Amino acid sequence: MNRIRLSLPRGQWATYRHQDLVHDAIVNALIAAGAKPEQVIGAGAEPWTFAALGYHRAHEGQVHGLVIATPSAALAPCLAALDPSAVRYARAATGELLDFSAADLSIEPPPVCDDPGMLGVLTLSPLAISEPGTNKKRWLTRLHQVDLSAVANTRLSRIAGRPVALSVLPDSLYLRANPKHSVLVSTKRMRNGRAAFVIALQAPLVLSGSREDLLLAWYAGLGEKARNGFGCLGLADEGVGR
Repeated sequence: MNRIRLSLPRGQWATYRHQDLVHDAIVNALIAAGAKPEQVIGAGAEPWTFAALGYHRAHEGQVHGLVIATPSAALAPCLAALDPSAVRYARAATGELLDFSAADLSIEPPPVCDDPGMLGVLTLSPLAISEPGTNKKRWLTRLHQVDLSAVANTRLSRIAGRPVALSVLPDSLYLRANPKHSVLVSTKRMRNGRAAFVIALQAPLVLSGSREDLLLAWYAGLGEKARNGFGCLGLADEGVGR
């Protein structure tokens, strides 16, 4: 398990239009740090997740920090060896350039929790959860539409190769005050020029269970499309951080 944070110097920002630019820049850096391509991309890739910290204005994202995490023993050394100068990706088709070569890298320690314990977390990158039982992918737009514990445990159990039994509950006061808590994330530009989107969910969550299961969720993220920048968690009492 490992988790790092890349932080640009104060006042510096990187710009992107579609989230796959951030993903591709991280993939390049992981491969440069020793990961095999099949370990970071494709259906059989190791579990990992990331969050681009910043804000969106119109159709453009501004990012000042990246959090990248993995529960994988194979990828953990690659995160530790990652060179920020390799987190750089240019796309000629759109004229975009994401450059984190000036960033500082720090290792993030695991959260302190009892066994069993509880964690209050934020979704540093929003949760992607699709509606079950439909042929066409439909993204849920309300957290009350899903048993979040069941969704989380199904994926985490598959990653761990053992039963995971977390309780994952959204903050009920937050949902009451923010009944509309979905965001539209532009994931990539398709060949026809249109943008592909994922509807994802943002809300504070309370996780409870064994320390082993809590740490697995911390490093693996929650929900679907984690390797594409969804479901990365942060501690609620620390906020987004730097």
